[in-house]
Amino acid sequence: MKRFIIFIMIIVAIIGIAGFYFYQSNIYSKETLKLEILGPEEVELLEEVEYIVKYKNNGNTRLEEPELIFEYPENSLIPEGESPVIIKTSEDFGGAIYPGEEKTFHFKTRLLGKEGDVLTAKANLSYRPKNIKPRYESATTFSSVVRKTSITFEFDFNLSSQIKPEKEVKFGLNYYSIVDYPLTNLRAVVEYPSGFEFIESNPQSLDKTEWDIGLLNKNDGSRIEILGKIGGEVGEEKIFKAKLGVWQNGKFIVLKETTKGIELSKSSLYVYQKINGNPKHIALPGEILHYEIDFQNTGKDLLTNLTLIVKLEGKPFNLETIKTSQGTFSLGDNSIVFDWKKVPKLQFLDANEEGQVEFWIELKEEWPISSAEDKNPVIKSIIHLNKTTEEFVNKVNSKLILYQRGYFEDEVFGNSGPIPPKVGETTTYTIMWQIKNFFNDVDDVKVRVNLPKNIELTGRIFPEEQSSKFAFDSQSREIVWEVGDLKMSQGTSGTSAPNISFQIRFTPSSDQKGKTPDIISEAEIIGKDTWTNETIEALAPAINTTLPDDQSITSKMGKVQ
Repeated sequence: MKRFIIFIMIIVAIIGIAGFYFYQSNIYSKETLKLEILGPEEVELLEEVEYIVKYKNNGNTRLEEPELIFEYPENSLIPEGESPVIIKTSEDFGGAIYPGEEKTFHFKTRLLGKEGDVLTAKANLSYRPKNIKPRYESATTFSSVVRKTSITFEFDFNLSSQIKPEKEVKFGLNYYSIVDYPLTNLRAVVEYPSGFEFIESNPQSLDKTEWDIGLLNKNDGSRIEILGKIGGEVGEEKIFKAKLGVWQNGKFIVLKETTKGIELSKSSLYVYQKINGNPKHIALPGEILHYEIDFQNTGKDLLTNLTLIVKLEGKPFNLETIKTSQGTFSLGDNSIVFDWKKVPKLQFLDANEEGQVEFWIELKEEWPISSAEDKNPVIKSIIHLNKTTEEFVNKVNSKLILYQRGYFEDEVFGNSGPIPPKVGETTTYTIMWQIKNFFNDVDDVKVRVNLPKNIELTGRIFPEEQSSKFAFDSQSREIVWEVGDLKMSQGTSGTSAPNISFQIRFTPSSDQKGKTPDIISEAEIIGKDTWTNETIEALAPAINTTLPDDQSITSKMGKVQ
């Protein structure tokens, strides 16, 4: 019995000691330190947010070696080179947290995310109570909901929600920001439905599905235009999805999403357009365009009393030059109306039967370019026939002009020799070239010309920095000036390239006596239009010894003596 009592006493002692240590190890874990985060429950995109981390020592023991770790929400806008985790050491606490002490830390940031995203800040405060070796910690979180993203981001299919299978479809993604803070590293990503074939876009994509928008300031926006072809069965629904977001630390953060559904439909009318015999015709400034619009009844029923309307859009059009014997043009809305009273096929169009209307219009030689948005011009025709609407867009080439002028009296080199020129004697002349480019950027621009009989270069070129781009082939007698890349113009005068002047000498032969021979041949300028990917060229007329640009020289003074 004695041994049993001693055993019970030992067990009680062990339990007591264990209980004491258990109590000591947990006395600070719950109520000793109160830690909380204060902040806004709802936020707007990129609104400046302040988190207040508040702590209070509710116990009677000093808490030593405190350390606070604050972690911003995952989608915070963190300046480059800075960490999303902030550490406050014992120094920031003054060495310890004393009984009854209450203090706050403030952390500011801006949050990224789409509407409905829940963004959570975290705080962890560790410490060691006085005279106790183990460290303890308190942790808390605070969540905010993104209530509003002041960005417009939506699809625009221009026509309707119904698209015909295997037909080209053009749609846009419009975006606009009224966020008070600039958006940087902005990207748009599109997810196409099955059966969609990407053709091209403006601006160009990174990989057919992603576009680099870059910087977007408040009250700024633009449009991404995508052209493609979509396949599938009539009645099938196709869903287009797009996301607008930013890249940060290798992660794509979505700010806005949009979805658009379309239905593949079969129209009973088929409409097709050709310009100068080509549906993909790339137009030239000043060109006369012959539009042919074919239509066909692909249904089973007779269609009667139809009206076909063509609306023209685009600065290059000279609407005053429209000619058509079948339609009526209205300058107010730039529309040509083809009525069934004038076009027999519009009055009665039987199943599988086809018809055609046509008109002519001239493009302007020049038109004002007021901003960068006017770059890369197009001409657009929107055709309405019954319930069928088709939109056709054709690109327009830039316009290069080369001015070639010749002078005896000039302030560049100062020429010499007899005027009129004399057989066997040398007269020098100055040739000046000036280039203008309109509408689109043009790359790899060159000017070529051949020197006529009895003409030689003196080697004098102005300005001298153009000398490295000026070459002469003595075998072919061809001069080549490598101008380089030219940007589009703004205004109506065109962008001027660096001008160049060079001096030539002419020693007439006896067979040229009494004549006005050429001192420079017809010159050609050529370049690659970056918008249309076409080679464009222009010619400048030859110049003879009468020097039409030199007012000091008369026609009589140009005849070789």
